[in-house]
Amino acid sequence: MGLDADAETVYRLMLTHQDWGVEELAAHLARPESDVREALDRLAELNLLRRSLQAPGGVRPVSPNLGFQLLLQRQQAELLAQQQQFAESQAAISTLLAEYAELRTGERHGVEYLQGIDAIQARLEELAHRSTTECLSFMPGGAQSAASLEASRPLDEQLMRRGVRVLTAYLDSVRNDTPTVEYAHWLHDNGGEVRTVPALPLRMVLFDREVALLPVDPDNTKKGAVQLTGPGVMTALVALFEQVWERAAPLGSVRDRDEAGLTAQERELLRQLTQGATDEIAAKKLGIGLRTERRIMSELMARLGARSRFEAGVLAAKAGWTD
Repeated sequence: MGLDADAETVYRLMLTHQDWGVEELAAHLARPESDVREALDRLAELNLLRRSLQAPGGVRPVSPNLGFQLLLQRQQAELLAQQQQFAESQAAISTLLAEYAELRTGERHGVEYLQGIDAIQARLEELAHRSTTECLSFMPGGAQSAASLEASRPLDEQLMRRGVRVLTAYLDSVRNDTPTVEYAHWLHDNGGEVRTVPALPLRMVLFDREVALLPVDPDNTKKGAVQLTGPGVMTALVALFEQVWERAAPLGSVRDRDEAGLTAQERELLRQLTQGATDEIAAKKLGIGLRTERRIMSELMARLGARSRFEAGVLAAKAGWTD
């Protein structure tokens, strides 16, 4: 009922020695006065103490008959509050599940669910055909598959031929993949712009700042996509793209080390580490192989003089490497 051992001991003593103060209680228990004061604070919180009329400034214990009745009432109130919270959570979950069920059946409030790769590709073709100003894309996952590049080429070609501005952000790791680099150069040669960053939040395509396609599950884009419209959500997504694009580096540029001697990829790996990411998750975020991620991590730990990943995270934070 919230009454810990120290508070109970002090309460029992006060019932039998109501004239004792903090000093006497502490002396009898052979405990620091600070411990007694903490116990008194807990008893006051549980309404087991009252101000003493006989000793102004002092306190007296509430009788056990009343005190434990108050504790039971307090516990009952907490249980009722938990039951109410549980009922409200159930209602919220039911509403969410109902909305999700509607989402899966089609369009609702500017949201449309697309299931399967064919449906997504068909919608991309439709939106590319309708686009008139720009197409902004995040392409995470590192090296792009041959199938993905093959599917993207006719759409990008159609857009650029009509003068639509095509901006594409890849991961830094694609710089080591010949097919993706060749495709990026083809985009650049035909009027598109390509930049790279150490990590991307998710796969995303924005058309004319009016329509967005995002994966239902960022970790498995084959599960389907969500088409979003509406000024509020589009403003947020465009702002996200512009923020990432601003710190991205053109594909043809050289990624220099910063003042701490770190590459952008190394700094991002350390940031992932401090956020608790495993080797597997960090490697996936950076679009690199697990062996490559562990090699980079081992080199960083050696530079920091760390003997564990946890210690490396602490030392990196102290050195300002994760800012």
